[in-house]
Amino acid sequence: MRTQPPIRISKARRGAGAWRFAVCFGLCFAAPAAPAPAQAPEPPTPTPQAPVVLDKVVAVVNRRVILASDIDEEIRLSILDPDRIGQGILTRKRALDQLISRALIEQQIRREDVQAEQPSQNEVNARLMEIRRDLPACVRQNCASEQGWIDFLAAHDLTPERVEAYARYRIEILHFIEERFRPGIHISPQEIETYYWQTLMPQYAPGEAAPSLDRVSLRIQEILLQQQVNVLFDEWLTNLRKQGDVEVFDEALESSDPHSGAQSILPGAVGNGIGAKGTP
Repeated sequence: MRTQPPIRISKARRGAGAWRFAVCFGLCFAAPAAPAPAQAPEPPTPTPQAPVVLDKVVAVVNRRVILASDIDEEIRLSILDPDRIGQGILTRKRALDQLISRALIEQQIRREDVQAEQPSQNEVNARLMEIRRDLPACVRQNCASEQGWIDFLAAHDLTPERVEAYARYRIEILHFIEERFRPGIHISPQEIETYYWQTLMPQYAPGEAAPSLDRVSLRIQEILLQQQVNVLFDEWLTNLRKQGDVEVFDEALESSDPHSGAQSILPGAVGNGIGAKGTP
């Protein structure tokens, strides 16, 4: 059996192999591997909070939405309504009734394509000045002056633009009501005389000077006309509410009175309009 001769490695090759081994040992084993960068701690999981309700739907009138914020604004604007004097703060239920009535009227105007007379800027300005001059809450804060008016609006979280829009809307609705319901109403002289003796004269104490029938007959006629308009309008609005699709989502705001918001649409239309002493 033939024996293989031993393999001889020269010193040079042995030196090269040793160097390569040393390099490999130094790289692979001599130095420890660099530690992995530490990971940033995960942010703490936020504690779930109750959702903040910015607004909510409280009613729908023939697909028109009424929001809780609309009720809030209606309550703020009620300070400008002279018919609410002595009635306290407007409740949310009554405010919603007014908004429902208003929505039904506006929808019916569009449906009938009625072109109500648009109020002029002079009419709006006159109504605003009347509020500033005569409204008791305004008189107490000197609203006739510019600074008093500014302070009054700020105290009730109102803006001049919103108050002007409110006054303009009220005038527009009154124009519509007058045009739709007043024609055809006739007040007889007998009705005027009956009102004079049965309603006006009892306001005067015996011996007090009372105005003559001739002096106040035109004003009495206007009052009786307005009362008839109110009756017709109230019946019309009641029918609108029965026929319309009105859905209230808050049971606490539901009203059993089908025309509880009607009179709020007729500012200054109720009452004898003559005053305690019968002066026109």
